[in-house]
Amino acid sequence: MAEVLQVKIRQEVGSKAAKRVRLAGQTPAVLYGHQLGNVSLAVSADQLEAAIRQGVRMVQLQGDVRDTALIREVQWDAFGSHVLHIDLTRVSATEKVRMVVPLELRGESPGARQGGITEQLIHEVEVESPAEYLPERIEINVNDLNLGCAIKLGDISMPEHVTMVVDADEVVVQCTAAVEAEEEEAEAAETVEPEVIGRPAEGEGEEKA
Repeated sequence: MAEVLQVKIRQEVGSKAAKRVRLAGQTPAVLYGHQLGNVSLAVSADQLEAAIRQGVRMVQLQGDVRDTALIREVQWDAFGSHVLHIDLTRVSATEKVRMVVPLELRGESPGARQGGITEQLIHEVEVESPAEYLPERIEINVNDLNLGCAIKLGDISMPEHVTMVVDADEVVVQCTAAVEAEEEEAEAAETVEPEVIGRPAEGEGEEKA
């Protein structure tokens, strides 16, 4: 069941109006999609942040507007602690949607314990699913990632009803042997010509006639 958000239509827009909305305990929002006009809204900040913390994507709007919507984009403050603005897209629960979601590593790679470095090459992926099943993130288990091995996008266990719409052969995370710091420093030292302190410039130090 979609999370309920109480909304009010905003008659005034702009930075000053948005600031007044936030001071009143609400968050500015815009609702669009389904070839209908854009609507500027004020959403209960407490309800919205609770929904985001729970990973909710689809919400039920009540109040001045009654509709089902998808939280499409969230704008945070500089500290990442408060939501400044959100974009909402009109959807139905069964409607298939596409969205880019983050990829997050879980567990500890055995290769890392062997001295290797676990490197994540891709940090987000585009997925498709019915709106009600759209995940907040995709988790990648690296507990079986050994030294010299890699995990491709096609190897990731996806949530039910969710599919990726990218190349499954792309490597998302790998564990490679660490390069010794001493070797790097030695190579860097070989490429730097030592400076000779006190070397006289051409013509200097010669006796005058």
